[in-house]
Amino acid sequence: MANPAETTIESPVGLKEQEDIKHYRYLIFIGRFQPFHRGHKAVIDEALKRTNDVIILIGSANLPRSLRNPFTVAERTAMIKGAYSADEAARIHCVALDDALYNDTRWLKYVQAAVRSVTGDLQTDIGLIGHSKDNSSYYLSLFPHWASISVPSYHNLSATPIRDSYLMGATPTSERTPESTRRILNDFKKTTDYQQLHEEAGFIDKYKKQWESAPYPPTFMTADALVVQSGHILLVERRSMPGRSLWALPGGFLNPKETLFDACIRELREETRLKVPKPVLRGSRHSQHTFDDPYRSARGRTITQAFYFQLKNDPKGLPKVKGGDDAAQAFWLPLAELDAKMMFEDHYAIIMKMVGL
Repeated sequence: MANPAETTIESPVGLKEQEDIKHYRYLIFIGRFQPFHRGHKAVIDEALKRTNDVIILIGSANLPRSLRNPFTVAERTAMIKGAYSADEAARIHCVALDDALYNDTRWLKYVQAAVRSVTGDLQTDIGLIGHSKDNSSYYLSLFPHWASISVPSYHNLSATPIRDSYLMGATPTSERTPESTRRILNDFKKTTDYQQLHEEAGFIDKYKKQWESAPYPPTFMTADALVVQSGHILLVERRSMPGRSLWALPGGFLNPKETLFDACIRELREETRLKVPKPVLRGSRHSQHTFDDPYRSARGRTITQAFYFQLKNDPKGLPKVKGGDDAAQAFWLPLAELDAKMMFEDHYAIIMKMVGL
């Protein structure tokens, strides 16, 4: 629920004829706005006509910069508010909304808390506004207590091609983006963060071109290891793109002649040199789960099987580890120090799901 597709405007809602002229106290628009474009602005323009205040829930907050999420909440807020007069901007309330992949209930809690931070309660006259999608009925089922307004698509604009071309070096156009967005994008282009993303975008482009001749878009399979002992989790720092320098679970791609569990053990030992005998490691498997969010990897459709290992507490301390293979380093991190802004792809969400934090 945290990452709605970007083929259309991101807050899908249905249309109720009797509500066409209704005026609301608050209207909510949920999106990632990576970046904010004229299609998003068209929704907010309509919302400003129908409500006293517009609540913009800016999704994918508190994540590291990546090809899918290059801009911070502060930058996206500036794009949005900068497109309006001072009086109009004062009626627009931008609130950060964390992702909660693989946990709709937690995401709904985040939405409710974000809305309540503006309204003071959840019983006020509230509605959802956005562009209707084919799966709008699913989203409606999540918010049955709020009315909904559908706004027609604005020239079928999508943030994805705007973002992709920008990260490859193109200049955003006035036809697709407001001046406030272009100003921030032009400033960001001068930073080292942009240069790193630009380099990674080129890497991913070359990576995908290797599969252009395949009869079907490829689906990749990986295995990841989630190892916990004495309130600590075993992580690696990525050595290479994508996600260079970010924290990740040890793991990698499945070899042709191995099981997923064998792949997990192999990658774990290659990347961390974990000083635990293989029979002990195999006997410590607690659970496993498949993670298949379609947007979880910039490299393409990548499904991972994560295995959760619970090592017994040891008075001698945590087992020794050392980075190897694709890992610049391996280290034990207290669970209390997990930081979503440092985690690669959806690994933070995987940990939250499997450990139950």
